[in-house]
Amino acid sequence: RCAAPDRDVYQEVTKKLFGEQKVSTHPVPEYMEGGEIPRYCLNKAGLNSVKKILLCLGKYFPDMNFCPILPALVSLILHFSEDEAECFYSISRLISYKDPNKRYIDQTFLTYRASCMTFGDLANKYCRGIRKLIASSDQNLFEFYSDWIMWIFADLPFTYAIRVLDVYLLEGYKVLYRVALALLSLYKVSVSSRVADVEDFRRDMKSFVQNVARHCTAEKLLEKAFMIQMATRRELNLLFNANMDSLMQKGVHIQQKRWVSRKDAVQMVDFSTFSSSVVTRTEMRVVWAWIPERFALFSPIRLFSTTEHNRSLDSFYSHVEGHEPTVLILKTVDEEVCGAFLSTDVIERRKHDSEGLTYFGTGESFVFTLRPSMERYQQTMVNIMTRRLSPQQVRVSSRVSNGDKSPIASTTVSTLTCPAGTPQDPSYLTIPFTAPSEEPLCAKDAVLTWCFSCVFPVLSGGDGGHALCLHADLEGGSTEPCDTFKSIPLCRGQFKIQSLEVWGSVFLSDSQQLYIF
Repeated sequence: RCAAPDRDVYQEVTKKLFGEQKVSTHPVPEYMEGGEIPRYCLNKAGLNSVKKILLCLGKYFPDMNFCPILPALVSLILHFSEDEAECFYSISRLISYKDPNKRYIDQTFLTYRASCMTFGDLANKYCRGIRKLIASSDQNLFEFYSDWIMWIFADLPFTYAIRVLDVYLLEGYKVLYRVALALLSLYKVSVSSRVADVEDFRRDMKSFVQNVARHCTAEKLLEKAFMIQMATRRELNLLFNANMDSLMQKGVHIQQKRWVSRKDAVQMVDFSTFSSSVVTRTEMRVVWAWIPERFALFSPIRLFSTTEHNRSLDSFYSHVEGHEPTVLILKTVDEEVCGAFLSTDVIERRKHDSEGLTYFGTGESFVFTLRPSMERYQQTMVNIMTRRLSPQQVRVSSRVSNGDKSPIASTTVSTLTCPAGTPQDPSYLTIPFTAPSEEPLCAKDAVLTWCFSCVFPVLSGGDGGHALCLHADLEGGSTEPCDTFKSIPLCRGQFKIQSLEVWGSVFLSDSQQLYIF
């Protein structure tokens, strides 16, 4: 779409909507979701002008069905416009901007929610503590992160919002992620000492942002925002598209204007009937808060359990293969609980010809502990994999030996090259590699070891310790510090397994077709 620069366009639209009226009596546009128009120092006449512009935008862009930030943008830009027509044109340019990697305004409920999920993924990387805090309190993370952009374009004080707007017009949507992450980091410091007194994190965050001047100047806020080592716009766009695909699988469509029911908005995943021999309901909420947003949309389903199925690697594979991603959780005889998030199907191990150890994985894989303490270990880099990439570019990190008598070679990093046809800068791709060392280790028993590798630059689990190693009979295993995740041993170095479970993510579509990830 293109925005006509002719000032007469605005005059024509206003004449159709308001006639000769100078004060609008119309209800606010539906795409505002009933939101208020921020005052931002505007007088009564200024607020009336904002409302007229918003109504005209709704008329001029009829397919824009959900855009709660628009009132704030119009209110801010009106300060720097000669008149209503110029403000209307400026906003129209932002709405019409076509570069997907530098987009400006979400205009549908689908894209707005995908942006919320993308922010949740970024918060999972850069503000880890706050995520666990909210999930442990049984409050809804999805609802909390749904406000993220409103922290900037509704709650920030006027002088702060103006500074953010200035950079946003130059840099695009990515700046909003930066500023919101900076606000979340500041909030984490503030709330840590008073968490027991917080009844509603969503309301508490809103109050914090409104009073952010007590904690940080506008200049310091932007400095903090730009110190974050963010993913590239291309990576963010890949993640955004993956999240949008998951929402569409969940049943959200491009014409949808809001959640169908309040229940859908408040409780995306129902843990009320959750049961496990390994973890409590609260612990599973924390784990589900750690996994990427597009998978956390759907309820967990148990794929394998040592209490229900045979304790063997064959049984494990028969129930887990074909599902991605999966969460492996185990409890030792000492009541320690730890596990790993596998972002890709374990069947990937069959796609390599090497007789030695094969490593494959994505930057979304991680390992964790739940007891005696809760902690997640994952590289802080953001490397986004989506279903649109080729199978060779999407790998889960794992290592498998081929039998009792096969030597198990440790893996080191040698020369790393990109697969044919991929860019020479593989910062957003997973590069599979196998490079056996000169001194193989021998093992008496066949073992399955998850050595989750990050994407380029590669940090080998084999070269820096195995985060988690399970015996083929699933009776025991071992763990050690792993350079890949900067993790410490997840439990006692050598352990006996009391119970082990693998969970996937499942939902039913409108046609009752079963999807398992």
